[in-house]
Amino acid sequence: MTSTAAPATRASAPIVLLGVILVSYLMIIIDNSIVITGLPQIRQDLNLSVTGVSWVQNAYTLTFGGLLLLGARCGDLLGRRRVFLFGLGLFTAASVVVGSAPTGGILIAARAVQGIGSAILAPATLALLTAGFPAGRERVRAVAAYGSVAGIGAALGLVLGGLVADLLSWRFGFFVNLPIGLVLFWATRRFVAPVPGRPGRFDVLGAVTSTAGMTALVFGIVRVADSGWGDPATLGPLGAGVALLGGFVFVESRAAEPIMPLRLFASRERTGGYVVRLLFIGAMISFFLFLSQYLQGVHGWTPLQAGAAFLPMSVINFVVAVLVPRMTVRWGGPRLLVAGVAVTFLGMAWLSRLSPEGGYLADVVGPLLLLGAGQGMAFAPLTAAGIAGVDSEDAGAAAGLVNAAHQLGGALGLGVLTTVAAAFASGDDARTHMSTGAAAALTGSAVLLGLALVLAVVLILPSYRRSVPGTGVNRLPGPAQTGSAR
Repeated sequence: MTSTAAPATRASAPIVLLGVILVSYLMIIIDNSIVITGLPQIRQDLNLSVTGVSWVQNAYTLTFGGLLLLGARCGDLLGRRRVFLFGLGLFTAASVVVGSAPTGGILIAARAVQGIGSAILAPATLALLTAGFPAGRERVRAVAAYGSVAGIGAALGLVLGGLVADLLSWRFGFFVNLPIGLVLFWATRRFVAPVPGRPGRFDVLGAVTSTAGMTALVFGIVRVADSGWGDPATLGPLGAGVALLGGFVFVESRAAEPIMPLRLFASRERTGGYVVRLLFIGAMISFFLFLSQYLQGVHGWTPLQAGAAFLPMSVINFVVAVLVPRMTVRWGGPRLLVAGVAVTFLGMAWLSRLSPEGGYLADVVGPLLLLGAGQGMAFAPLTAAGIAGVDSEDAGAAAGLVNAAHQLGGALGLGVLTTVAAAFASGDDARTHMSTGAAAALTGSAVLLGLALVLAVVLILPSYRRSVPGTGVNRLPGPAQTGSAR
């Protein structure tokens, strides 16, 4: 009797672990995008200024982006399950405070705390996946599922945000995190085995310079939309961020146990994964924002209608993402990534031709289908490239870099393309002005995707030749195939 029960327990563990990882990551992604469609209602209910509304998102982005590398390192030293639970508890508690906030100040402060929780939780999810699934088909499937969450979650967040804002209240979108968080907390304690962190010294100087540098850089980028690139309030933080991150790299090159081992950049494939992700996310985050504004401002759609407009993209994204493990085995992750970025580029270039007279069925649905298919193909191999061949002890740092590229890309894309939209918007009436601005921003998104495509071909595609046909796994057994989970 005992012998038959044990295999069932062992067989169910990877499924439960993957479920916990995916739902946790989906909660972060949806929460990040659900705010976009709820901002008009938040501003009205809490009587926020335009600047105050921008800080509802900026406060979250600052702490999330600034603390990612520190959060990843904590998981390596203190134990990934322990750090995962702490980040999950902090994120869930902050969500409740956001949902019940009586004033704008309390909401913005709670959003900052929510960002801290995300900075701890996000790299822990990917590190748990890397350590919990051995290199090969199991990891291909797990990473494909993880990547599909990144692609589908943003569009799904807009749909849910519009639905919640129209039918219930923007507050519900944050309150729903409480029951989800409690279930995840229970499942993690019940089914995910605790493994102690590895002994080591904490890189204090690296933690300080990375956190200060990332925070200053993200702050400068998010200030661009309000102040422009020539304002001292923008240039000062940007300059400080670049200088601090330069100092951070210098510190890491000499640290005995660095918070971000520079050996992660020794692989051209991993480096390409980080840079391509930054450009890809910069293009896609801006696309969600500007298409939503176009549909509401030019065509007068409600938040619910604007959110539902992304459904064709979400559906095709999901269908393609389900097929990604098979496509990866057949074609290899690098080739699939290049194809996905190319299809996404074509969809964005098509969408950039928006005009005030354009219709949804004639001018938007087609590009959305291409964008959904491209995202579905690209995200999983893009995530895999960022963690390719890492040793188990570097899994947290690699996961932190993947998420740092994600957050920096989103902030940089919005900062740059908001400026592009303002510079190229034209026309005497509001509809034309918004339409031309959105079209210019989407053209900028297409340019970012074009750069991402070139870099994917140059940096990541050559790694296909080093893969075993039919598995997408490196020919030479690397540390990722032998490292133990933490």
